[in-house]
Amino acid sequence: MELDADVIVVGIGTMGSQALWQLAARGLKALGIEQFEPGHERGSGHGGSRIFRTAYMEGQEYVPLLKSAYGLWRRLERESGADLLTLTGALSIGAPDTRFIAGALASVRAHDLDHELLSTRQLRERYPLHVVADDEVGLLDVVAGVLRPEDAIKAAARRAEELGATIVRNAPVDSITPGDTVAVRAGGRTYRARHLVVSAGAWLGRVQPDLGLAFPLIVYRVVMTWFRPDSPASFAPNRFPIFLRERGTLEWDGFPCMDGETVKVLATTKIPVDDPSQLDRDIRREDLEKPEYVVREFLRGVDPTAIRAQACMLTFTPDEHFIVGPSPRHGNVVVLGGFSGHGYKFAPLMGEIAADLVTEGRTSHPIELFRPARFATHETESVAGPA
Repeated sequence: MELDADVIVVGIGTMGSQALWQLAARGLKALGIEQFEPGHERGSGHGGSRIFRTAYMEGQEYVPLLKSAYGLWRRLERESGADLLTLTGALSIGAPDTRFIAGALASVRAHDLDHELLSTRQLRERYPLHVVADDEVGLLDVVAGVLRPEDAIKAAARRAEELGATIVRNAPVDSITPGDTVAVRAGGRTYRARHLVVSAGAWLGRVQPDLGLAFPLIVYRVVMTWFRPDSPASFAPNRFPIFLRERGTLEWDGFPCMDGETVKVLATTKIPVDDPSQLDRDIRREDLEKPEYVVREFLRGVDPTAIRAQACMLTFTPDEHFIVGPSPRHGNVVVLGGFSGHGYKFAPLMGEIAADLVTEGRTSHPIELFRPARFATHETESVAGPA
């Protein structure tokens, strides 16, 4: 049977756009299938900004991957001509024994990362816009900054097409039939290829049955909020780093004034989503209570009334590590998913890993932590719940 491509990528969003770029760059006939348009605002890769950081509190094993991802972000900028990553530094604030400080510091020390550990006094003097308690310190991660998610997805998709890839837009997937060749039914027709990369984001759970998979995933609704500072210049990227804070049971992060007008804060309760296609995008008063509280209590010079808010989705695995690798059932199917709210920064590396697995059947990058088969063998002990 005639094939439409060497490889099909389902989902041309955060990870899929990068995989399509990397596959096309290796000379494969690559076909991307996207249910909307690349860079849309209905999933997880939108909101104008995402964090890149290397002092990784989630585990020091991520640091080598982050170093590789950094180089690939810069490569995509060179090839596409797009401005995608602005270095601002990342300031973690919390008590010394919190995960935000102790966890990040463990990665710093294990990998000799460029950083500064700030005492309470130093933190207050250098960053007076933060309200700092007497028991809090700061950790400045130097190689960190702001990524532009929509621009990055569009840049990778555009570059993939320049290199010969094809993207079928506005074509929701109806079915996937795996086998020696893979058949994907979408947009009223069937496409066939030798290999498949599935990067369906919050919709991964919907395509799992076709692939004979049952990864335990929870999709959450979260809300991003924007606030107006009294002096936008005081919150400029060269003066005000991205920040991550932990105080008691509260965790939140925020961004400098990237648009010249607003500061973005993410401090929201995660609400489980049954159907990602039916995400509740309406913003209610309760969505704004927590972010307005942390702005009012912990930031100076910012009006604590949110002027804009937007919903998006995060897809969590039980252990909050990613799902990256060949399907346990089908060796010619690569799965990229379950990025658990901290995966965006790795996107071009995930694309490279997918291209490695398709073309060589292996990758030199350390991905054992993310093996899909860990769930098939019931190795995970706990299930994540709403925070």
